Amino acid sequence: MMPEYVKIEALRMLRNKRYVIFVVAFPVAFYLLSVNLYGGGTDATGVGADVVLMVSMSAYGALAASMMSTVVPWAQERQSGWLRQLQVTPLANRMIIVTKLVTSLLLVLPSILLVCAAAVLTQGVWLTPARWAGLILVMWAGAVPFAALGLTIGSLLPPDAAQPVAMIGTFGLAILGGLWYPVDLMPSALKAVAHVMPSFHYTDMGQSIVAGHGVPPSDALTVGAWALALGVVAVAAYRRATVRR
Repeated sequence: MMPEYVKIEALRMLRNKRYVIFVVAFPVAFYLLSVNLYGGGTDATGVGADVVLMVSMSAYGALAASMMSTVVPWAQERQSGWLRQLQVTPLANRMIIVTKLVTSLLLVLPSILLVCAAAVLTQGVWLTPARWAGLILVMWAGAVPFAALGLTIGSLLPPDAAQPVAMIGTFGLAILGGLWYPVDLMPSALKAVAHVMPSFHYTDMGQSIVAGHGVPPSDALTVGAWALALGVVAVAAYRRATVRR
């Protein structure tokens, strides 16, 4: 039953024009705009700006996709009573949440792959096969904390409130993660906050891979800790949202 549920959820989101425009098309368009403005230089490690921007926009696309595919649909299903209907199916509560996470991760892939394809086709970006594989795997798996955060928001807020909160959260995580603006140029107070955000360590893993340094253990541990913590919160929020009153 779980594969069918995942298929239904994924197809429903792919038909959502808001998902296609803001989650798939926007990261690609923003990459093309940014790379034409700033794509001629290199960063401190010698990696080209076109590659750095590719990682940043892939990370933004994954972040936005994981939030967009969880927050509002989850809030709408809770408000309509669909989540309670699912509780009478053979799916266990934990499998319902796992299904949503799996669906969200599947919907992350188009954003990542299309930004990378745009970088290759328009800028001639080249990486070794090992770096490509590592980058895509890390960008994909590292989106778990954001999907869990989306499920938490969707469990706690009604749809009309969940959507603006999700947008503010997405933009806030993107800014503090250094996806749109270098963290090193931020004021010291913001920089301190940025260094504990999952989005910062998530993006840093990708930047480290394309630079040929592998995944920094501190980044992996931080993202993993956020995924575990937010996963626990998401389960608790789901149980609270589906308790019969």
